[in-house]
Amino acid sequence: MRLWGLISRIVYGKGHAVEELARRLDVPVEELRSFQPNYREFEIPKRSGGTRRILAPDDATKALQRRILRRLLGRLRSHLAAHGFEKGRSIVTNAEAHVGQAVVVRMDLKDFFPATRAKRVRKYFRRIGWNRPAARLLTNLCTIEGGLPQGAPTSPRLSNLVNYRLDARLTGLAARRRVVDNFRGGGHLSTREIGATYTRYADDLTFSFPTDNPADIRYVIRVTRFIVGREGYELHLRKKLQIRRRHDRQQVTGLVVNARVNLPRATRRWLRAVEHRLASHGRSTLTPEQLAGWRAYHKMIVDRTNRGVA
Repeated sequence: MRLWGLISRIVYGKGHAVEELARRLDVPVEELRSFQPNYREFEIPKRSGGTRRILAPDDATKALQRRILRRLLGRLRSHLAAHGFEKGRSIVTNAEAHVGQAVVVRMDLKDFFPATRAKRVRKYFRRIGWNRPAARLLTNLCTIEGGLPQGAPTSPRLSNLVNYRLDARLTGLAARRRVVDNFRGGGHLSTREIGATYTRYADDLTFSFPTDNPADIRYVIRVTRFIVGREGYELHLRKKLQIRRRHDRQQVTGLVVNARVNLPRATRRWLRAVEHRLASHGRSTLTPEQLAGWRAYHKMIVDRTNRGVA
């Protein structure tokens, strides 16, 4: 038995085996081994133009992926800088981190989910304690075409877990002490803290700076491009790079953050017009469900601001 255990560890690697995976998912081993995920492909329009490719799993695949999400991934730790798809975090908490800053810089990752490659997902499953066959099986259940499918229930959570190192490196970059060339002022080098704040919401990277120092901003953009490249991603620098100063409207995940977190003025006016039309004429351009969603969303922002969170 000891010899077989040694051979098994050499062949399959350390960690929990497929049998343990089947037990945790409450699926027969052979059924789990033979399961073939199926997806339906379609496209939806992007707000910025163009279309986004969606790979929606069929009912059986979605049910199994939800079980993986709930039983295997739910309690694992993501980085605190990741605000998307995390319990207790939201676009509001993401925006709050950048209120009242001198400069807000936003960058966007290209094709975020498919660019989160299956190889990295498999390495993550190995790192959290599954042996090679189990990690390979989990990866096959959660990826397609070599990456995370946009549309699978496991993809958002996995994208945060796999990118813990990315978030840690960019958080460190924001707080880094940068070497400053002082040749004009006496011919010596010194260091200075950048003192920026970093958060990520899915593919949306945000840095905010307490002082407007163009050299620091250029440095952070340049090093961010290098770091995300090492993690397998590419930045949308031409179209999606935004640098907003105090005199501009600074927005983070669709919310204004110049002085406090709030909806953009145009959105607030539109929502007041909807409410006025409903009160005056009994009609609304929104369904009751849509209107209830907007009311709850606005109330959440106002309540957090009034509590002094933002």
